[in-house]
Amino acid sequence: MRLAADWVAAAMAGTVVFGNGTREFTGVSIDTRTLAPGELFIGLRGERFDGADFAQAAIGAGAAGLVVPRPRGRLLPRDTGVVVIEVDDTTAALQALAHAVRIDSGTKVVAITGSAGKTTTKEVTAEFLAARYRVIRNRGNLNNHIGLPLSLMALTERPEIAVVEFGMNHAGEISTLVHVAEPEVRVWTNVGEAHLGFFSSVEAIADAKAEILEGATSGTVLVANADDRRIAARTASFAGRVATFGIERDADVRATALVDRGIEGVSARVSTPRGDVDLATPLLGRGNLANVLAATAVAIEFGIPLDQVAERAARLRPAPRRGEILRLAKGVVVIDDSYNANPSAMCQALEVLRTAEGSSRRIAVVGEMLELGDRAVALHQDVGGTVAASRVDLLLTFGGAPARALAEAAVAAGMSRERVRHVATSAEAAALAAEWTRPGDLVLVKGSRGVRGDVVVERLKAEFA
Repeated sequence: MRLAADWVAAAMAGTVVFGNGTREFTGVSIDTRTLAPGELFIGLRGERFDGADFAQAAIGAGAAGLVVPRPRGRLLPRDTGVVVIEVDDTTAALQALAHAVRIDSGTKVVAITGSAGKTTTKEVTAEFLAARYRVIRNRGNLNNHIGLPLSLMALTERPEIAVVEFGMNHAGEISTLVHVAEPEVRVWTNVGEAHLGFFSSVEAIADAKAEILEGATSGTVLVANADDRRIAARTASFAGRVATFGIERDADVRATALVDRGIEGVSARVSTPRGDVDLATPLLGRGNLANVLAATAVAIEFGIPLDQVAERAARLRPAPRRGEILRLAKGVVVIDDSYNANPSAMCQALEVLRTAEGSSRRIAVVGEMLELGDRAVALHQDVGGTVAASRVDLLLTFGGAPARALAEAAVAAGMSRERVRHVATSAEAAALAAEWTRPGDLVLVKGSRGVRGDVVVERLKAEFA
């Protein structure tokens, strides 16, 4: 696709105030530090900055065009050769441009939301669909009202399918993303306590996630988790067709005969409308199996044969710091799940630790789970009880009062105090974890990204290099 200035301005409901309207842009950037020559710079306004203030820096970096609020474009020099477009709102302009690109590309869009497992489901879905199609996916966690539009700019290459994730931390955000992306296939993985600090209840989180149902037509497909009662309660009014996946309840794509293989992954017999298949994946735990089932349901919608799904499932690898298995010197194995955490995901990770065999000891290094609001202490205490029932030999927690409450709850549930420690920071946790860990140990490291569990992982990697 060609991003010509006149077309871009029309898509944004903007005005070319000067410059050549036929000039084409090679891409879109919102950051002058990473802007490549020939790109269109969109000056977004944030709480503590105004991107329009960086217009001159963008010109110096080689921008071919600028998008700024009215009337700031007319104040810029006219002799630079750069196209200047004025709009009412630069964030809305980015979203409108992304929507126009999405429509003009002809690409089918698969959008994934949920409280946990979005990124893994996105990666697995893209891997399955790549068996037959040209597929792009949004990078990393570019999944909000700014990141998603930037990701959709890759549709200028006209891939056959785009697999994207929808994140949110407030009501109305997914509604915006649905409008921008207009996905033909929507995937709703689960509802949990993630971001509970921004909502009054888990039910309110479910209502916000349910915005994934908006704007559907009779041809839209929803892939929904049959095991999640909150999802099931909200899908009856969906305008399109619902395909379900699950483990505990009857579903269109359902896993039975499960075998938890600890750090080796999980296997199951999977029944589908296209027949049954034996599937094994090195991704850890039942939570990841549910993610694979969701991706399988999407693959079936696009006609991917089950044998190719099973073949690709066996070769899957986790995204960085999302359940990576690190086999270090002296037989030490680290489960690096330090990217993020919420109570349900934490319990799933502890279940992997419980089912793992062959290690000398099981050590859980657990960081505070953030954004849980008034229920933070109680939810951490619940996890503490799970730790005590998970065959954990040593527990090390780090972070604030909720993490301390988790440690105390584990002791109250039966773990001896000598096997439980709490420290305030990831640096302290890293030093103590290195001191504790012996040859042959299995170490789980998990916590919210903000408490920096990756520091613990890197220390263990250095200690057992």
